[in-house]
Amino acid sequence: MSLMANALMAQVAYDGREPWNQRAESGPDAKVPGWFYHLGLTGMRAELVAREPKALLVKYVFPKTPAGKLIKVDDLIVGAGGKLFQHPHRNGYGMEIFGADGPVAELAEALETCQGKSGTGKLPLMVKRGKETINVDLDIGRTYGAYTATYPAACPKSEKILKELLDYLSKHQNEDGSFGDPVHNTVSALALLGSGEKRYLPDVERNLRYLCKSIRSTDNENRKYGLMNWTYMGTAIVLSEYYLITKKAWVLPELEKIRDLLEAGQYLDMSQIDPKVRKSHPDDYPKGPAQAHGGWGHNPGFEGYGPIAMLTAQGALSFSLMQRCGIKIDRTRLDAAYKFLKKGTGKNGYLWYADSPGGEPDDWADMGRTGAAGIANILSPYRDGDYRKQALLHSKVIGEHPQSFPDTHGSPPMGMAYTALAAHIEPANFRKLMDANRWWFTMAQCNDGTFYYQPNRDNAGYDSEARMTASSVVAFIFTIPKRSLVITGKEVPPAK
Repeated sequence: MSLMANALMAQVAYDGREPWNQRAESGPDAKVPGWFYHLGLTGMRAELVAREPKALLVKYVFPKTPAGKLIKVDDLIVGAGGKLFQHPHRNGYGMEIFGADGPVAELAEALETCQGKSGTGKLPLMVKRGKETINVDLDIGRTYGAYTATYPAACPKSEKILKELLDYLSKHQNEDGSFGDPVHNTVSALALLGSGEKRYLPDVERNLRYLCKSIRSTDNENRKYGLMNWTYMGTAIVLSEYYLITKKAWVLPELEKIRDLLEAGQYLDMSQIDPKVRKSHPDDYPKGPAQAHGGWGHNPGFEGYGPIAMLTAQGALSFSLMQRCGIKIDRTRLDAAYKFLKKGTGKNGYLWYADSPGGEPDDWADMGRTGAAGIANILSPYRDGDYRKQALLHSKVIGEHPQSFPDTHGSPPMGMAYTALAAHIEPANFRKLMDANRWWFTMAQCNDGTFYYQPNRDNAGYDSEARMTASSVVAFIFTIPKRSLVITGKEVPPAK
């Protein structure tokens, strides 16, 4: 039995606790009495309960949706599309239970089918209400249709959704230019840029000028403790892509400033470690100069428990993109970051939390950091070395194990974005990823044109901005086949 199999964790609690008792204080989900699964265009929210492993317990129904006047709170959905649900819930965190097998996936399939060419737009449901089981037909309609076999490429449904989401992101940009937190600022801007539509360039520039101004004005104390590396790296990635599209001169000094900040924050020497770490994080204090060398933590320097793979991959990607913009990058620093990532990669291509693999050789879990490392490696500015080999290894393991896609540690939406990017290095792996997670894109779609942030491993990040979070990552993923960005496959000559 492997380490991961022994460490299975329920993604959801079956005793009424997290995530079911978490609420959004404002926004479109404020009236919903908990963080429940969204059931796509039906307009329902449901809880998974242990006593009904082949059913979905309805906990909220949005007014003016197909289920609005037909389904009641505490109804049990026990079947869809003319048949009872066949499999029990198998939804959790761990190799054996990743994914949405059971009623969630089966309802998603019926929902897609009713919207497709052979469907009528009507979704038949089997509903247990008290002691009675009744049949209810929901009028879903066929406005969107079903996803094609090649979605999001060559897919009218994907294009319609993308157009709606891009307009949503543009309209919900804050007055100061921000889209919200570092995840929103990175993924929303990349989605707008990735669309290839020039009308969104002013939105991206406003966002970047806001971020550059905030970085310049941040005091040293906040740089030390404000999780600043997420902002530095996200800004560097978007700023580089923006420059490679527009060639605007104002960008280059800003990139140089961020390069200097990232160089100052990269861990290369034990003298950078705060002495307090020996007491606060004794297990993470490096045993020698090679441990954690070349990586980045949440903040500049060693910071707490030290450098982690997710940020180190983004740091390597930032340097790689900057060099394409003509910014001088010290190769020894970039090589140190790549070495950190390679040390943390298992034989199967899965990247663990830091710079050492854990568990058995074939173990795997959430793929966000593996994806970030994959895209960083494939975009290495150097032709020598085994960067491409590493990138293909990362892409391969994602294609082999696509089930954990929406379940990444920390920020699942950001993890989804990077996982999709690395999968796209090899089209066959991207296809496997999208096919295995069609249920998520079907069930996360809301009736108001947004997408919903489904419960996940950490049960974190569900708040008034959760719709923005999910909507931005779906928009970005749907732009990937367009290859409008360097990170999505646009050919740009490497800088000398």
